Amino acid sequence: MVQEALTGLHGGVLPIQWLHRAAHEGWVNAPGIPFKPGQFQPASLDLRLGPVAYRIRSSFLPGQDTVADKLTSLKMYDIALTPSAVLERGHAYLIPLIEELALPPDIHAKADPKSSTGRLDIFTRIITDMQPRFDDIRAGYHGKLYLEVFSRSFTINVHSGLSLNQLRLFSGQPRLADTDLHDLHATDPLLYDDANRPLAPESIYTDGGLFLGVDIPGNPEAIVGYKAKKNSDIIDLSREGGYDPSAFWEPLYHVAHRPFILEPEEFYILASKEKVCIPPDYAAELMAYDTGSGELRTHYAGFFDPGFGYGRSPHKGTKAVLEVRPHDVPFLVEDGQLVCKLCLDQTTERPTQLYGTELNSHYQSQALTLSKLFLPWQS
Repeated sequence: MVQEALTGLHGGVLPIQWLHRAAHEGWVNAPGIPFKPGQFQPASLDLRLGPVAYRIRSSFLPGQDTVADKLTSLKMYDIALTPSAVLERGHAYLIPLIEELALPPDIHAKADPKSSTGRLDIFTRIITDMQPRFDDIRAGYHGKLYLEVFSRSFTINVHSGLSLNQLRLFSGQPRLADTDLHDLHATDPLLYDDANRPLAPESIYTDGGLFLGVDIPGNPEAIVGYKAKKNSDIIDLSREGGYDPSAFWEPLYHVAHRPFILEPEEFYILASKEKVCIPPDYAAELMAYDTGSGELRTHYAGFFDPGFGYGRSPHKGTKAVLEVRPHDVPFLVEDGQLVCKLCLDQTTERPTQLYGTELNSHYQSQALTLSKLFLPWQS
């Protein structure tokens, strides 16, 4: 049994080989529907939309109720997702997922949007029965998974079986403390500069994780970010590499010594100043921005799998792409300004497959990169 085997391992994130075994044991199951090999990532499992979506009046948390009970008063109408359906921008939907959980008492889980979902300004959150928090799934949970979907910039076309978010399974509390992060960076660097040099220890800022800055170079000919256009066409989320980005995005440039100001409630794609390198025995998560440092959200999709940006080639690390939405007031950002925090968790053992190897890893060598649905930008 998987649970018996886990007793001999240290706490951590379950890697791909354990996710396969957990699926075989039924901790994660999809009644009557087989798993697809592409769902299994180095330290996460892609979850799939079920055959129906519910247009709901508002977001909610179930508290002490089941999701089904709450849904009776919030559901407006049903939408069949076979063969596909359009989800309107600015409307909230709840979609039961194909996958369900039957977790052991000492295994808990967390969900996050996939990178391509976050880069489209699609806000997704897992809701589970009798749980007061989004995306956190308590140890021993048995039941259905529901995905709240709220697309803020684009009207989207989706279908049953499509994956918008992913799941991680945890044993214990494997998060690295700040002292551990500094020790790990000294032996297996986590952050690099553009010249492929590890950041000096005095350049590493930690407070419950590694802080990352934003890359706003003062080159008037270089694109430093993208801003989502309003009132664009429908995006079919199954149409990979099929869209001209200029129809949906406005490129942003920056002239040195001029302020770079983000407008409130607009959606931006920016890149981190540092290049990130996740060693094979660790998984990472980009955490929510501390509002004490400014009113903006700096990520939607936070999971970084083992091996992200990792390798022994001369080019070290990969930029983190930041999904940014300021709130309330215009917000000035400057080159290198700290805007988000990367936290690392140890895995229970090294994954048998790493991000950027034989798996379908779209963003291993990214710089400032839009979702995989768009063609490369032609300047």
